[in-house]
Amino acid sequence: MNNEMAYLLGMVCGNGTIRRGDNETNVSIEIPHKKQLTESGQDVLIYVKASIADIKNIVEPLIGTNINFVQSKGVTTLSFVKKNEDLLIREILRLVGNAVSHENIRIHNDIFNYSSDMKKQFFRGFADVTGYITRSGAYIIPYMHRVYLEVPHNWFLVVDICNLLKTINIPVQNIDWAHPNIRDGNLRKYNEGCVNFWKKEHQIKIFANEFLPISFSVAHKINALHNLSDELKENLQNVGKDVEKTTHKFYWDTRESKKIKQHHPAETDIFIPEIIRGKHYNSWKDIAKDLGYVK
Repeated sequence: MNNEMAYLLGMVCGNGTIRRGDNETNVSIEIPHKKQLTESGQDVLIYVKASIADIKNIVEPLIGTNINFVQSKGVTTLSFVKKNEDLLIREILRLVGNAVSHENIRIHNDIFNYSSDMKKQFFRGFADVTGYITRSGAYIIPYMHRVYLEVPHNWFLVVDICNLLKTINIPVQNIDWAHPNIRDGNLRKYNEGCVNFWKKEHQIKIFANEFLPISFSVAHKINALHNLSDELKENLQNVGKDVEKTTHKFYWDTRESKKIKQHHPAETDIFIPEIIRGKHYNSWKDIAKDLGYVK
């Protein structure tokens, strides 16, 4: 195991698909473009294309073959093909538990024993394909900027990611679960007839300055992270607040919300894992706790 392998594995866990053929395995990884323009108004496609060279420099020496990439308006797809018996393929499959998609991947116990540097490389790969930061993602106050990591459908991968972040002392500020009590807590969308509105991706949110030890490899994401992190820190200091005491908090160190959510008819939906299906939640923290993200 090395940093390059950790980075590749992060990308696969974040937004990868593994297709096994009779003789060869195709590994493809998608980098979605949440916005068409960067925070500075530049074309995202150009920035991502420029960053592909950096990603290829990290991964190609490891895999021993070329990475192909295709761009469309909404996504850049990276892919490579190796023989089924190739050691790299066998190791990837072992570490993802023979999963075929990011939608059913879990983080292997071995990864929890990586060095801090390798864990950060894993998260950088994960964030390059699932993460973004924009001004619109700030928390209540316009300068409290956050990184978003999006995880489609895979509830337990969210918990794995949060627990792995905990091992390198990076707190999660919020998890926007794809749960009816969280995404439609007042039944507004349900009453409008959008009964499945809540069935979206899960979003893990981390304050920008707390994410700096990980960062990104994609150029426009790096620029946005540093600029918005500086803005967060400067504004907190300007109002006399200690930056670390304000942002470096795990959920078990914060106050409990007293808001009561309405009971939602979809609380028993099969989309929800059996372990929490049928339960009513007033807070994202209680879901996290029941699924295994704990102190």
